[in-house]
Amino acid sequence: MEKYYKLDRVKELADNDENFIQALAETFLDEVAVDVERLKNAVANKDYKEAYQAAHKMKPTIDLFELGVLDDLIEVQDWGKFTKTDLDITDKLNNVTTAVDNALAEIKSDFNL
Repeated sequence: MEKYYKLDRVKELADNDENFIQALAETFLDEVAVDVERLKNAVANKDYKEAYQAAHKMKPTIDLFELGVLDDLIEVQDWGKFTKTDLDITDKLNNVTTAVDNALAEIKSDFNL
């Protein structure tokens, strides 16, 4: 449990309310899975505005569950925000998507979702 994510901040936010923690985990699965696909598509299509918006939306959740890729996500966000056409953001995006995929699988298992 909690190899690819951490629940310390989640538990603090939820004041250790198990039902609320469960709800946050479910929300993570529902929201982040969609957002990471949106982000991957935006980067692949060089849709800078969409990439910025998707990354920006993901930041609080990635930070709350402490996936360890917030800095990479911010770089992807800034790639879109500042239309950094000369920058290859693929490695940073791959770090984010791998961390999200690992966390999604682990949270599904840990919370029996």
